[in-house]
Amino acid sequence: MQGIIMKGIGGLYFVKAEDKIIECTARGKFRYSGLSPVIGDKVEVILETEDKGVIEKIFTRETEMIRPVVANVTQAFVVFAFKKPDLNMDLLNKFLVLCKYYKLKIVLCLNKLDLVEEVDDELIKELKSVGCDIVFLKAKEGEGLDELKTKIKDNISVFCGPSGVGKSTILNSLVGREAMKTGEVSQKSQKGKHTTRHSELIECGEGFLLDTPGFSSLNIDFIEKEELQYCFPEFEKYRCECRFSNCIHHKEPNCSVKDAVAAKEIYTYRYKFYIKTLEEIIARGNKR
Repeated sequence: MQGIIMKGIGGLYFVKAEDKIIECTARGKFRYSGLSPVIGDKVEVILETEDKGVIEKIFTRETEMIRPVVANVTQAFVVFAFKKPDLNMDLLNKFLVLCKYYKLKIVLCLNKLDLVEEVDDELIKELKSVGCDIVFLKAKEGEGLDELKTKIKDNISVFCGPSGVGKSTILNSLVGREAMKTGEVSQKSQKGKHTTRHSELIECGEGFLLDTPGFSSLNIDFIEKEELQYCFPEFEKYRCECRFSNCIHHKEPNCSVKDAVAAKEIYTYRYKFYIKTLEEIIARGNKR
């Protein structure tokens, strides 16, 4: 019997197979092979009773994320708020880079539209240059949710973004029940309070949704310096025109990416963020 792991708690895995949830343990052989079942894994289960079984096989993963640890995610709903908490562009760019690294389709969800008088058009143009869809939301009023619903089918979609931006509110509205607790923004720090305590797949609209604990910071310096440029899709049309085939678009001469920045064909802020991240990665390598 084949199914998908919806949740894992204390060595038990809850697998959806043939319209029921089966409580499973995993074969000991996985520990010795260094492969452990994770949420999102497509698995083969051998039943021991009607609702209990053993995971016998883990099928090849299409994608594998490290934080959160989850397999076969295809799409990311990157949720940020315009206000409360304020939009943090460095953090947003880290999430965008991370999603591109994992080769996920990105839907940027900009929530709390009601808290701003007008949207910065230049900011939206810059974000669209990254190659992601953008959905504007007033989650508490339900505005924009219908557009999100059309993107769920046939995907495992992960919700990511800092705390307090409305991820759990959006997810609860999409599934029609309180799947995850919601919280408020701390009045003292103006940062979101962590409300999601664990990761779990939730079936919704012929697809699956995954809520994760919110992050106020995010490290992406595990990405290799040669790989980082591929997380910036706006570089793609210029990379092959650089003088050197191994150009990382930093201090090399005759770099077409840098020329595109100078010509305002690539946004300066995005390039500066790339250089800042690249230098952090290089510095990490020097400390090894």
